Amino acid sequence: MSTPFTADAVEAIKRHMNDDHAGDSLIIVRGMGGRPEATSAVTSDVDAEAITFTIDGGEAVRVPWGETLTERAQVRKAVVMLYRDACGRLGLPARGEH
Repeated sequence: MSTPFTADAVEAIKRHMNDDHAGDSLIIVRGMGGRPEATSAVTSDVDAEAITFTIDGGEAVRVPWGETLTERAQVRKAVVMLYRDACGRLGLPARGEH
């Protein structure tokens, strides 16, 4: 697992996802992580290849970005794409801009 992100950047991304997008994380896990039964999802890691969530208090679910990220600015777009794809798979309406 490679990462172009500093430890501080990873912590900031995790904090933002967990504080502001917890519901989106659960949708991503259910739709893109193959865990439709999940009841909670906490962002636990981020690297160049994927975002990792801890679901239901224990299991780690790694969801690939779809491309290798090379800079922090790409994370937001990648998360939005995962969210929209997950909504599509789950038959949910996606919100507009995050």
